[in-house]
Amino acid sequence: MATPQLPDAVLAETMAALERHGGNIKHAADSLGLAWSTFNNRVRMATLRGVTSSKPFERDELPSEIAPASEIIARRKKEYARRHEAAEARRLINVRIKIDGPIGIVHGGDPHLDDPGSDIELIEAHCKIIQKTEGLFGANVGDLHNNWVGRLAHLHSQQSTSAREAWALVEWYIKATDWLYIIRGNHDCWTGAGDPLNWMTQGANGVHEDWGARLNLQFPNSKEVRINARHDFSGHSMWNTAHGPAKAVQMGWRDHILTCGHLHVSGYQVLKCPSTGLVSHAIRCGSYKRHDRYAREKGLPDQNIFPAAVTIIDPTRADDDPRLVTTIFDVEQGAEFLRWLRKKSKS
Repeated sequence: MATPQLPDAVLAETMAALERHGGNIKHAADSLGLAWSTFNNRVRMATLRGVTSSKPFERDELPSEIAPASEIIARRKKEYARRHEAAEARRLINVRIKIDGPIGIVHGGDPHLDDPGSDIELIEAHCKIIQKTEGLFGANVGDLHNNWVGRLAHLHSQQSTSAREAWALVEWYIKATDWLYIIRGNHDCWTGAGDPLNWMTQGANGVHEDWGARLNLQFPNSKEVRINARHDFSGHSMWNTAHGPAKAVQMGWRDHILTCGHLHVSGYQVLKCPSTGLVSHAIRCGSYKRHDRYAREKGLPDQNIFPAAVTIIDPTRADDDPRLVTTIFDVEQGAEFLRWLRKKSKS
């Protein structure tokens, strides 16, 4: 019986498979689903007929649009190292306090500077108190302005302050005092990567971060007090408006002061770590936005007690001493207490 004559194309496919598998007949045969003996016969037939795996034409080699994997890996290593270094540096940011004695921090809630329902007069008054009170620092937990974007952009029509004027107010606010920290909240972060806040705060002395930051205040007498400030902490409770920051304490954050805002309600809770004795103050600041169309529309209860809380820190006290941090819910009264305490510490 004569051996069937196979087309050159089939034999070329056979030789191509053999070439792909480095001359290994078994692997090449398996790749085509053939018995090795059948495949071997085809190889002999191709050899006799002079059929190779060569194509009838070939093109120039084209360079790839993307870098080779080795270059991508090298770049990714640098990128990760940079990202890791930045993240590690922000796990706990050291802030050196350069004045002796007690200090105070005004933790301001959401200002929404351009909103018609925000008490701009009170915001201005608080900034002036901070400016004129020795040892009193400003701080804010976010949402400096409405920053309506996307599907919410139409809400600009419901306020008299234009978008450009809103940025002017934000710039005024940032320059109003030397802020210990400013946290950018969801309204602030809606701008994206091109956020003008990044430029306004560039070179500023304090800490300016998206969503949250942890500060380690280092006093001249070597005392350290930690502040965990976020726009919001996860967890909410209908029974406790300070549940978010209080939950953070109970979940292991051993910080002296934990502050947040976001919900436009006020709350306060003091907790003690039973193993270390450290006393933590969990504070949810309300908002300077006293009249809220959204809250009225949804029928939300008014639980906005204080738009800003003052924490007075006496660095001579131990972590388990309730006098280490005193929380006062009125900025003017807090400034008065700080002045008295600083005067007493010098006597």
